[in-house]
Amino acid sequence: MRRLGCLAIWFALCLLAACDHVTAPLEHDAYVWQRQWNPAVTFALNHSADLVHKWRVLAAQTDAHGQLQPVAIDRVALLATRRPVILVIRIEGQLAQWDEDALLAQIVALREAWGDAALAGIEIDHDCGTARLPAYAHFLSRLKSALGKLPLSITALPAWLSSADLDRVIAQADEVVLQVHAVQSPRAGLFDDALARVWIDRFAARSAKPFRVALPNYGTRVSWDDDGRLLAVESEAPVLAGSMETSELAASPVAVARLLASLRRDPPKGLAGVVWFRLPTTQDTRAWSLPTWRAVMTGLPLANQAMAQFQDSATPGMVDVLLRNDGEVDVSLPRRIQLPAECKVADGINGYTLADRDGQRYLQRAQDGWLHAHRQRAVGWARCGATNSQPVVAS
Repeated sequence: MRRLGCLAIWFALCLLAACDHVTAPLEHDAYVWQRQWNPAVTFALNHSADLVHKWRVLAAQTDAHGQLQPVAIDRVALLATRRPVILVIRIEGQLAQWDEDALLAQIVALREAWGDAALAGIEIDHDCGTARLPAYAHFLSRLKSALGKLPLSITALPAWLSSADLDRVIAQADEVVLQVHAVQSPRAGLFDDALARVWIDRFAARSAKPFRVALPNYGTRVSWDDDGRLLAVESEAPVLAGSMETSELAASPVAVARLLASLRRDPPKGLAGVVWFRLPTTQDTRAWSLPTWRAVMTGLPLANQAMAQFQDSATPGMVDVLLRNDGEVDVSLPRRIQLPAECKVADGINGYTLADRDGQRYLQRAQDGWLHAHRQRAVGWARCGATNSQPVVAS
């Protein structure tokens, strides 16, 4: 009997230990980064609020002189979702210095215009270099004092992990949002889930404060000049910039879902949730579609249903190569589309180029991107003679 009692105690202890490893589902916040609020933004808010815990809304951004320029927010549409609101103040990272007193007064005035009852906090988004961290910590300490009991959150960069001054910055905030996308050279891509996990674990080991991880659900167009200098990064708003080289970068839903699964399976200490950049709308051509975003948030399968097919062209003897997505979620553009051997003449368009490999002709992806659900796009043309074969998505 004593042995059975010991076994029962051992089993109960095992159950308790297992419970310690059971984690609650990750909270999902979202950045509302639109500078012009329109019906598309309202629609996206209403069709996302059931999965979003808090809205982090771009409320103002500094200009070249360090003065805050407010964003006209549709407060009625925002508050109708019945979700807490955090106002985000973006301070341009390239600002060498600013008038602390003036900026503090502007932020406090913005907070007072909203009233504490409608706010869950203030967030500062400032992507400064590590040399500016001591000055930034000083500014945050003054802001924290001015805000009183209202929570203060900040964004942080992985590059700051190498600085001893990061601890002083973290100490001023109630919560930190670690950005793991678009933080390297644009040529390195927009998002790497394995590298992001390394940064997350390093930050968790460094800080005792609760933190969230900012994840991407968008793409961007990067432009360089003849000398390889970065000219422009076009994402949520069009940018006019002459350039000799452009590249489309995109955050793969599969890669982001892979990181989310890793965080759910093995959450680092202090992880409070994730924040999505940014709320996608039907007018945002570089963001995931709403169904795809919801699928990734809820962990639904992301089956790739991209297929290629020929379509008769207006030019005699030529066919267009179409890429179709008949699925419910966006898919990354396939790297290669194999053409039938009968296609002796062909070329790619819309981000695809012709390539030969082991005597086989392909349309090779030259620019990253995705194809939204239930959409199609022309990716090339070919002259194939008499054939019943169709192009095949090779990878």
